[in-house]
Amino acid sequence: MKNKSIGIILLAAGASNRLGRPKQLLEFEGKSLLEKAIKWAKLSLATHFVVVLGANADEIRKKIDQNGCSIIVNVDWPSGMGSSMKKGLKHLTDLHQVDGVLLMLCDQPYANADVLNALIQTYWESEKGIIASRYQNTLGVPALFDKKYFGEMLNLKSSEGAKKIILSHSDDTEAIDFPLGAIDIDTEEDYEKLKNQPLN
Repeated sequence: MKNKSIGIILLAAGASNRLGRPKQLLEFEGKSLLEKAIKWAKLSLATHFVVVLGANADEIRKKIDQNGCSIIVNVDWPSGMGSSMKKGLKHLTDLHQVDGVLLMLCDQPYANADVLNALIQTYWESEKGIIASRYQNTLGVPALFDKKYFGEMLNLKSSEGAKKIILSHSDDTEAIDFPLGAIDIDTEEDYEKLKNQPLN
């Protein structure tokens, strides 16, 4: 049903330890990875979105356009991605009535508005409570969760990710193919490959 309201939680709290500098600020196609992700979230069919920062939050805030953004900082980011997801979900649900939330990461450079909208439209059109991306023989984010899963999301351990919920409810999960979802940036080598082999 197209009247179902979707909120996006953009997770960008990690310290990028393997990279050695904030991956959120890496330049790609003229913008930082975080700015590109924010752009795609704004262009999507979602009605609300929040950016969750953590490590290097002050530096990152100074270097991105915050217009039209709801940005929060998770001081507990070292405990794991689950803590940032929960903080983002609580922020969204405290302020807005949303029927579902879409989780996205700032280091998946090809998770553009078309991908996000395919997830949202599949959610609207299907009877499934979870819509996940399929790549490299697995299911993962970006992924959309109906509000009936909000309780489970909030009960995850801080070190756990939403994939646990996806795998626990395969009967209520619809997948969309997103092979470029396998491309994320964790190391300098990953970043060099991205810059040298643009795929769009």
